[in-house]
Amino acid sequence: MSSQATANLYDLMGGDAGVHALVERFYRVMDEEPAFARIRHLHPADLAHSKEKLYLFLSGWMGGPPLYVEKYGHPMLRRRHMPFPIGSLERDQWMQCMTRALEDSPLAPDLREKLVAAFFNTADFMRNRQEAGVPDPGFAPMMGGAATPTEE
Repeated sequence: MSSQATANLYDLMGGDAGVHALVERFYRVMDEEPAFARIRHLHPADLAHSKEKLYLFLSGWMGGPPLYVEKYGHPMLRRRHMPFPIGSLERDQWMQCMTRALEDSPLAPDLREKLVAAFFNTADFMRNRQEAGVPDPGFAPMMGGAATPTEE
């Protein structure tokens, strides 16, 4: 077995330093690129707290120490993102920032692609605005129903 087959994403990213670097690149792209102004506007002017939370979350999510859970409890990602209007555009801007940040990561291209897909699934689930013609990623499918209004 190769070391890549047995290592988790946290280790493949370079551990603590690699996850920190990814978070720094992600927020640098978001902060500096005018094309991402909409997603940037959903964050506070000072990104320090946002960076810390993303780093803590990614540490555990990638198989490293569960720092976010130790400090804040279960992530409850969708609930924690409900105060922010997130639609397809915000999801796509977030993903573009993360994809660009991952381009400099030490991951092999196939692992980077898998990580992008996993991030997309999570980012898509964060959508909380109704959009015409866009399926709702919300709770209805988990509850066994369709995300359609009831008829009176």
